[in-house]
Amino acid sequence: MSSNTALTEQVLLAFGWSKDARVRVLSGGHINDTYLVNERLVLQRINHFVFPNPGDIMDNMLGVTRFLREKVLARGGDPDREILQIVPTAAGEPMYIDEAGNYWRCTLHIDGTASYETPDSTEMLYEAGRAFGDFQAQLSGYPAGTLHEIIPDFHNTPVRLQQLRDAAKADPKGRLFEVQAELDFALAREERAGLLMGLLKQGALPLRVTHNDTKMSNILFDSETKKAVCVIDLDTVMPGLTAFDFGDSIRAGASTAAEDETDLGKVKFDLELYKAYTRGFLSSAGSALTEKELLTLPDGAWAMTFEVGTRFLADYLNGDVYFRVKHPRQNLDRARNQFHLALQMERQREEMGRIVREAVGK
Repeated sequence: MSSNTALTEQVLLAFGWSKDARVRVLSGGHINDTYLVNERLVLQRINHFVFPNPGDIMDNMLGVTRFLREKVLARGGDPDREILQIVPTAAGEPMYIDEAGNYWRCTLHIDGTASYETPDSTEMLYEAGRAFGDFQAQLSGYPAGTLHEIIPDFHNTPVRLQQLRDAAKADPKGRLFEVQAELDFALAREERAGLLMGLLKQGALPLRVTHNDTKMSNILFDSETKKAVCVIDLDTVMPGLTAFDFGDSIRAGASTAAEDETDLGKVKFDLELYKAYTRGFLSSAGSALTEKELLTLPDGAWAMTFEVGTRFLADYLNGDVYFRVKHPRQNLDRARNQFHLALQMERQREEMGRIVREAVGK
């Protein structure tokens, strides 16, 4: 271990391991520090600046994983392979707090699996949809209201739009003059942005257990078959709408370009990619969802894309204080990219709905 890491001998001993344990850094995450110990245990330092209440995260994880393990056992599956397994400390606690105030947790490493940043085929995208759909279906009976809200209003699109208004009003970096077209685009869609949260308040959409970070890299795939095995990174599991989990996957998975691509001619909403993910998602979750949830899945794809665009734009106005940037205009580039993608979804909303209906045989 290098001297500049937070991982110390005391942390290893807290989990009952020798100071001579084999430890290597696992890359790929952007928030938590992750290590592989003795090639079979995944140790993470929870970033308590991003997540100020790690105890709430662990409460949610314990409840959800226990519930899922029972479901997998009932259907004759392998819970040790299909569900994250939390490994307690030597004292039997779900996490360890070191002398510096760092929070540590451990899960079993799942052998023979790998994660991927992007799909290499529509078949892999289908598998990603199937995995996140199964996550939704298996947790459809879990009392979502008993979970802690890890990040308040994380996917509350009207709140995100108000945050953009606040950033524009304050204009702390004097950048407002550059973004009037983007700001007008966002504010003109206030009514549409409030659709899903409005339906939730009316009771027309049920509150579900949602993952809230349904990117490709949060699924472990079998290294040989490329079949989805396990959904990981449960830090943001909390109450939400199915449309948000579905939509966040579509935002990234059905775009033909990276979210910071500046040539908008390359940024296209690909209906074939959308169809592959939708078919996979609904093959698992379709029977667990209400009619209204099914009808509004395309609106979730639009809302997540639009919402992330507003967040990028607000961060640009605020001086890039949240999202990491490699150059001064990257957040503005990202916002323009996401708004361009959202506009294409608006124009193809009818076809998106047809694909959902076709996937569930309606």
